[in-house]
Amino acid sequence: MSGGETWQVELRRCFTGEIRFGDQARHHTSIRVGGTIDALLFPESEEQLGQAVGLLRARGVPYLPVGNWTNLIVTDGGYRGALISLTGLRRLNRTNREDGTVLLEAQAGIPLAELVSLSVREAWTGMEFCAGIPGSLGGAIRMNAGAYGGEMKDICTAVRQMDPVGTIRTLPREELSFAYRNLDLSAETIIIGAALKLGPGDRLAVTERVREILAMRREKHPLEMPNAGSIFKNPKNLPAGKLIEQAGLKGFRIGEAQVSEKHGNFIVNRGAASAQEILSLIGLIQKRVFEATGLALEPEVKVIGT
Repeated sequence: MSGGETWQVELRRCFTGEIRFGDQARHHTSIRVGGTIDALLFPESEEQLGQAVGLLRARGVPYLPVGNWTNLIVTDGGYRGALISLTGLRRLNRTNREDGTVLLEAQAGIPLAELVSLSVREAWTGMEFCAGIPGSLGGAIRMNAGAYGGEMKDICTAVRQMDPVGTIRTLPREELSFAYRNLDLSAETIIIGAALKLGPGDRLAVTERVREILAMRREKHPLEMPNAGSIFKNPKNLPAGKLIEQAGLKGFRIGEAQVSEKHGNFIVNRGAASAQEILSLIGLIQKRVFEATGLALEPEVKVIGT
């Protein structure tokens, strides 16, 4: 780059979607922390997304896609580069198959809540486990989101992606490497959509299962306070929340960051927490649990920024 603002000026001139310079991450993240973002882009089509990626790569500007800003912590120093919001990618097509199943081809920005609601209305089964998960489809696919006996890999038949040079291709399920809370893709690959296969279900049964899961989430999770969802992956099929509680950390605070009094695997922002307070609490939890059990807790949340 020939100057500090060169790429920003060129971005303003060439990118046809909405751009915000200097926005604050804390206004977007579900846990309400994070500093200044150099540029926040809102492409409304795959073409605009490719336009943005091409320009940023040509200028050597770091970039990352974001969805609903859940399971994400942006540091207090903010993000040097561009964050690309995929919330404008919301196209959805459905194909009814002869065997009674339905194939949903959905873009990455669609919230899981919308897909769950659609499934309830249409009496499709397969997505009930997603009830109450606050993220978007793209993020859910990348982290192989799961709960209550189901994971995204169980219903995903293909992923549409954009590689670092802007090439779009669709990978079938047999070419995708799903693991616990992860889909093995390069960090620069952007998930722009997925195909989901759902089955015919009983409307009452689907509705009741969704209601049951939502009720369990309200009872167990601190939904009334800003949080980033589950902080840690469950090690060796042991509940991370229980390990944290057994280490005596339920309700423990560092500043305005607190281990939830409802669920040990949630950290809540009591009102004015900094990202550093949350990260310090994450580190302390890892230290205490390791000392007590010898188990190393691996974060499920993604941390970005300087």
